[in-house]
Amino acid sequence: MTIQPISKVIYDKAKLLDVETITLQFTGGNDEGALQVNIDPYNSNSDSLENEIENWAWEVYQYSGAGDGDDYGDDITYDLKEGTATSSNWYTSRYDGQSTEKDIEITPE
Repeated sequence: MTIQPISKVIYDKAKLLDVETITLQFTGGNDEGALQVNIDPYNSNSDSLENEIENWAWEVYQYSGAGDGDDYGDDITYDLKEGTATSSNWYTSRYDGQSTEKDIEITPE
C-alpha cells in the first residue's frame, strides 16, 4: 500500500494534542474493508480527532477489502515525533499439516 501524505489539518490537531503516532490498521478479505485508528498517546480529547482521521483515511486510501476469503491487512503508521511514515502488510493462508491414512473401518450397527 502506498503511503499517502497526511492532512495538514489532522497533523496540526494531532501535534496540539501531543500525539506521537497515528496508526491506520486496514483489514479485508471478504469483500468488505475495515479500519481501526490508533492514536498514541491517547487521551479523552482524541475522540473527535480519531473520527476525523478515519473519515480522511477512507477518502485517501479507498480500501475495498475485496479478496478470496483469506484475511489480510495493511498498516500505515505516521510517526509525528520522528517525522516518518511506514507501511506494512500481512495475510493469512492455509497451511496443511501432516496427514494420515488408514483403511476404512465399519461398525456392525
